[in-house]
Amino acid sequence: METPLSTPHNIQICEVTCDSFRIAWDMSPEDTARATHFFIDLSRKESRDPNRFKHRDVPTKLVAKAVPLPMAVRGHWFLSPRTDYCVAVQIAVRQPDGDYQVSEWSQVVEFCTGDYAMEHLQQLLDKASGSTGRLLKFSVFYRNQHPDYFENVRSECGGLMRPSLKDNSGSHGSPINGKLNGVFLSCNTEFDTGLPPKDSPYGALRFHIPAGHLLNPNTSLYFADFYCMYTAYHYVVLVLAPGGSDGDNFCRGRLPRLELSSNPFLTYSAPQMPGEEPRFCHASDVILEVLYTEPLHLEMGTVEQISGHHQLMSLTTANAKKDPSCKVCNISVGR
Repeated sequence: METPLSTPHNIQICEVTCDSFRIAWDMSPEDTARATHFFIDLSRKESRDPNRFKHRDVPTKLVAKAVPLPMAVRGHWFLSPRTDYCVAVQIAVRQPDGDYQVSEWSQVVEFCTGDYAMEHLQQLLDKASGSTGRLLKFSVFYRNQHPDYFENVRSECGGLMRPSLKDNSGSHGSPINGKLNGVFLSCNTEFDTGLPPKDSPYGALRFHIPAGHLLNPNTSLYFADFYCMYTAYHYVVLVLAPGGSDGDNFCRGRLPRLELSSNPFLTYSAPQMPGEEPRFCHASDVILEVLYTEPLHLEMGTVEQISGHHQLMSLTTANAKKDPSCKVCNISVGR
């Protein structure tokens, strides 16, 4: 009769990324020498089935040949960034008849996958670059809100529009989601007029600020996301941060930095001759969402009523979920 296999214990998870991890555990030297296979049971924390499967059900789980630990787990499931998972392991010895002698399941260990790494964001950036269209001139950044918002800014905040925490809209793995504070601005213009659109889903009042106040050689520009919401048009999220600011320090090393004068999304061109003005351009075929990481005072610009309609709030991107099936804006490491 075969000696029973011991239960794996002291499960260790390390080197966690947005789509991979390494796993190790302790087992006796005898079992280390005998084991031919490892069974890994991985599931999202919120949907984990409490009924552990038996070894005869292993085609639904990961069966791996025994390898030195820690073992890399990648590509066997579509792991999603920033997602809580549960994992348990079982060791097995394959019998001559094809059946397995198995240990008991280990205890369940929980872990959370990480944000997109720089390489994943570069993939998103490359995809976004193919959707931008030609560059159009613009002269102001703007922000639409309801009258109550601007009244509160004046009465409670001393005229300062203060940065707020970025929500979870867009790609789930974007490093700025839920971590970086900023004031969202727009800069897209209408093709026929060269002016900001007359309508907005965010509110009937619009704050305008000259583009040069925010986009200049003293600011850093970063790419943060590319996504859509089950629509034909796409959004690109950029971060503008004054050089050396907390926002700049946060983005450095986490997000791809863009050259101000030569990128496909948002550009600043310095004057070439005395008396000339800088030239500012935005991509024409995507909707830019620009997160400025510092407070903005209303006195830096003007607040005016828009001439068009205030559209339904259902058209906003607040906490919007990315379309996971879109081949234009998804990369192969989860959503």
